[in-house]
Amino acid sequence: MNYTETIGFIAAILTTAAFLPQVFKTWSTKDVSGLSLPMLLMFFAGIVAWLFYGFLKDSPSMIFANSITVVSAFLLMFFKIKYSKK
Repeated sequence: MNYTETIGFIAAILTTAAFLPQVFKTWSTKDVSGLSLPMLLMFFAGIVAWLFYGFLKDSPSMIFANSITVVSAFLLMFFKIKYSKK
């Protein structure tokens, strides 16, 4: 692994880890009032695009980070729909 991918993995770990507390907090409190569904949808689409880009560039750090973030963003969208007051 070259230094570029090492920097990519450091960035991937930090940015992905920063997103996980929001997923856990939303899951544990069931409070989705601060989440915007249109933002989550756009974010999810962007992360999926980054994931495909990572595969096209054969970048393990991009694939790693965006795979985890796709799941996290999907969970937040699921929670937003499930826990929103009708």
